[in-house]
Amino acid sequence: MKLIVEGLNKKYDDKEVLKNVNFSFESGKIYGLIGRNGAGKTTFFNCINEDVDVDSGKVYLEDEMRKRLITTNDIGYVISTPVVPEFLTGREFLKFYLDINDKNQKKSLEEYFSIVQIDKKDQDKLLRDYSHGMKNKMQLLINIISNPKVILLDEPLTSLDIVVQEEMKNLLKELKKDHIIIFSTHILEIALDLCDEIIILNNKNLEKIERENVNSKKYKDKIINMLKEEKC
Repeated sequence: MKLIVEGLNKKYDDKEVLKNVNFSFESGKIYGLIGRNGAGKTTFFNCINEDVDVDSGKVYLEDEMRKRLITTNDIGYVISTPVVPEFLTGREFLKFYLDINDKNQKKSLEEYFSIVQIDKKDQDKLLRDYSHGMKNKMQLLINIISNPKVILLDEPLTSLDIVVQEEMKNLLKELKKDHIIIFSTHILEIALDLCDEIIILNNKNLEKIERENVNSKKYKDKIINMLKEEKC
């Protein structure tokens, strides 16, 4: 399965953010999308998810030799600031989501909570009382349930503590086999630790950096030097 971006262009007034972006993403890999703040990573995701209108270009999904335009039903989008119905408990929210996605219901509530390691004592708390990391886990969990073909993650780990970061990384590594996962971050170490491919959003376009020894200073310096060239 592939996500294919062809000739994608996006401007805001006179500011060009994405220019003739052409790229192909495959299932079975986690792609690390790196760029400086303001480089256009979120705009790129919003274009794929049809949250903003593109000026030109198309985004396709190719599955079993069939190529078609992608739809929002194909996409799960986890944003950096989690949005959950804070007036519901974790259990109420999960039950509600399972009820409207009953065709995908394969596990019990407790089994789903176990996937993202939400403790039993927290399952009946109001979501407004959840930590940032717990809310992010719930965001990811509903995307697991709806089982989209493409998962976009916009800075999902940046503000999480070390333990929750590791839990989320392990979960994403389990998911990648059957999904196309694009993981946006401005923290190089997270991308190098988690991702199979490193993509830089550099001067309005995407460029793949050939994977080398992640502990190589030369490799890291190559990425940093490219980011320094970015004109945000």
